[in-house]
Amino acid sequence: MENQEDNTMDSIYDYLSRAAGPIIGAAVYAEASRLGEKVGTREISNRRYKGKVMLYRRSFLENYFNPKEETMIKKKPAVVLSLSGGMDSSTLLLRCLAEYENVTAISFDYGQKHRVELERAQSLVDHLNSEFVKNVKVHGDSHPGIKYKQIKLDGLVDLLDSALVSGGDEVPEGHYEEDNMKATVVPNRNKIFSSIVQAIALSEVSRSGKPCDIALGIHAGDHDIYPDCRQEFRDADMEAFRLGNWDADKVNFFTPYLEGNKFTILQDGEKLCEDLGLEFNEVYSRTMTSYKPIFIKHSFSDLENGKWFSDYKSASSVERVEAFIMLGRPDPAPYADETGEVNWNTAETYVKRVLAERKREVFSK
Repeated sequence: MENQEDNTMDSIYDYLSRAAGPIIGAAVYAEASRLGEKVGTREISNRRYKGKVMLYRRSFLENYFNPKEETMIKKKPAVVLSLSGGMDSSTLLLRCLAEYENVTAISFDYGQKHRVELERAQSLVDHLNSEFVKNVKVHGDSHPGIKYKQIKLDGLVDLLDSALVSGGDEVPEGHYEEDNMKATVVPNRNKIFSSIVQAIALSEVSRSGKPCDIALGIHAGDHDIYPDCRQEFRDADMEAFRLGNWDADKVNFFTPYLEGNKFTILQDGEKLCEDLGLEFNEVYSRTMTSYKPIFIKHSFSDLENGKWFSDYKSASSVERVEAFIMLGRPDPAPYADETGEVNWNTAETYVKRVLAERKREVFSK
C-alpha cells in the first residue's frame, strides 16, 4: 500500500507556514519538473493573494527544503574571485555561489575607460544578495551572501600604456582575433590583480583554517591576445606565490572555463540561472562587456544624468553578441551606437556581417 504521506499534496505556503515569494516558487517548480514530480494546482482567495497555487507531494517538499545529508552536494569552504562586471566573471560568480560556502568578490578600479563595469558589478551583487541569497537555498543551505569590495588603484592610470585606460588610444573595433586587439592589453594587469586576490585568499585561510580557492573566468578565447590568461602564466604565478608565502598550499585556482569560450560560458550561465532559480535577463542585463560603452544623456538640458549602453562594434562586444547569437536568445543588455539607442536586431546584424567577413578573410589566406 502506498505511503499516505506520498499522496499528500501541499502548497509551499502550507509546508513553510509562510509566503515563499516568486523566486523560491520558480526554483521549486523547476526542480519538480526536472525530477518528473507530480504537480497539482489549487485556487485560493484571501486578502493577500487570489489565484492558483502549485501543489507538490509533501515528501518532495521535505527533501527539497531539508535534504538528507547523503543527497546533498558538499560545497567547498571558500572562494575569492575578481569580478569585472563583464559576462565571464559574472557567470563565474553564479558558479561560485553554487559550489562554495563563502564567496568574496573583488573589483578593481584602475582607471579603465569602461568604468561603468564597476557599477554593473555592484548592481549584480546587490541583486543576487537581495533576490537570491535571502530567498533561494543552494544545495539545501542558506547562503551567507556575497562579500564584495571595490579596490581603487589610484595613480596607475597615468603610468599605464593601453587603449583601455583613460588617456590611452582609441579602443579598436573589429573581430576579436585581429592583431589590433593587442592594443587592449593592459601591462601586467592580471598579475597585479592576482597578487591582491592571492593575499585576500591567504588571509581567509589564516582566519578560517580551511582551504580557499581563487576563481578565474579566463577562457580559451583570451589565450592568444592576453598572455596573462594562459595556463603557463598561471602555473608560474602560483609557484611564485607558494614560494613567497606560508600556507599557500591551501590556496588553489578554480578555472572552470579554461578550455571553453564565451558561448560555453553563456551556456553555463543559462543553466545556472535555471538551477539557482534566477531570472536570466535580470542577471545578464546587469553585466557590461563593452570596452567602448556609450553614455546617452536624458536631455540636452540635463548634462549629468543619462544611461550607459554597450557598443556592438568593439571586439569584446562582438564576441559577446556572437555568444548570444549562438545561444539563440537576445542579449538583455541595452545597446547603442553613434546614432543613439539601437535594438538587438541592429547589433545582431552588424556582428553577423563582421563574422562573415572574418570567415572570408581566413579562407582566402
